[in-house]
Amino acid sequence: MIVRIMSIVLSVWLFISSFVWTHTEAQFTNTWIVGVVGVAFTLLTMVASNLRYLNTLLSLWLFISVFVLPTTTATGWNNALVAIALFVMSLVGPTDAMVRKPVRTSA
Repeated sequence: MIVRIMSIVLSVWLFISSFVWTHTEAQFTNTWIVGVVGVAFTLLTMVASNLRYLNTLLSLWLFISVFVLPTTTATGWNNALVAIALFVMSLVGPTDAMVRKPVRTSA
């Protein structure tokens, strides 16, 4: 669960950073949209853990966008580091404590 919370925090940071730091127009739009979608995907992951791969794809796009879209140096570093962190966290599956085991009832 802590990994999902950290993913939400990083996605919220991405959204906030799009308004706080200087971005090119394309990178500004990309950054705030990826932040919002990252929160949505992480919330979906809490319902179905296999949906975490949506965040994997999203983080790959965020990393690639640093090189594809025009960007400033600080923004590029921020987005690349957030993308790497989100990528790693998206690969963490549910722990045994998170998996519900069926309860046996006596017949």
